[in-house]
Amino acid sequence: MFSGSIPALVTPFRDGTFDEAAFRRLVDWQIENGSSALVPCGTTGEASTLSNAEHHRVVEICIEQAAGRVPVIAGCGSNDTQNALLHMHFSKKAGAAAALCVAPYYNRPSQAGLIAHFSYLAEHCDLPIVLYNVPARTVTDIAPETTIELANKYPDQIIAIKDASEDLSRVADHRMGIGKEFCQLSGNDELALPFNAAGGKGCISVTANVAPALCAEFQQACADNDLVKARQLNDRLYPLHYAMFEDSSPAPVKYALSRVHDWLTDEVRLPLCACSPEARKAVDAALEGAGLV
Repeated sequence: MFSGSIPALVTPFRDGTFDEAAFRRLVDWQIENGSSALVPCGTTGEASTLSNAEHHRVVEICIEQAAGRVPVIAGCGSNDTQNALLHMHFSKKAGAAAALCVAPYYNRPSQAGLIAHFSYLAEHCDLPIVLYNVPARTVTDIAPETTIELANKYPDQIIAIKDASEDLSRVADHRMGIGKEFCQLSGNDELALPFNAAGGKGCISVTANVAPALCAEFQQACADNDLVKARQLNDRLYPLHYAMFEDSSPAPVKYALSRVHDWLTDEVRLPLCACSPEARKAVDAALEGAGLV
């Protein structure tokens, strides 16, 4: 269902509130520059600091502004199963193509708890689910065996995974246990090249926020099996991938966007704060190296 360069969109703020006008411009710019789908209200979208009303408004505007040009994978994750289900029901009604559901954070569920959580979501809403495994943030790891069990149990519901485990062997694990058609998307920009080579279909990306055309071109080169071009583009983007995490994300990418567009600010919400001078220098150098400023 999904492939290519898929930005995990930032949520623009201005004077502490959601900047709807800037977000609409960001959605248009992403689509015009080749992004193949959009993810609002993920980690990069600071979903954990949005009220439910704000969360739903961001999803609603993203779908409205995309206007069917690309699919929208709505961030629906929560460490409360019922709240995740609430987000899924809203997103389905709004017209989302799928829900991105992260492993519940803080609670630290067992693998049995993960199976129960995702099974409940799959059984109570028919919006397709993209599992999101990012143990560096959630502590809980969705083990390959758990992914395989869920995808085989709900083949029409659990249709993809965003894998930010940094374990490239999992691409083959999932292919062997589920099948080659199960959609695997990298959650790490810097690993997208080997991830795709192993059988991945694309990347839900932080870097694509600020470099959508380059990221889309890179993903197309991967899809075309043009390793030479993919490697060249990867080399150009590689410093930027790391600069996006020189400080707590999404502060660096919001700073980068404020350098590229005067209609976006670098505001983040507490407990995050604006990125450090050292991080800004790294972002500036990476932007210049990629030819974006």
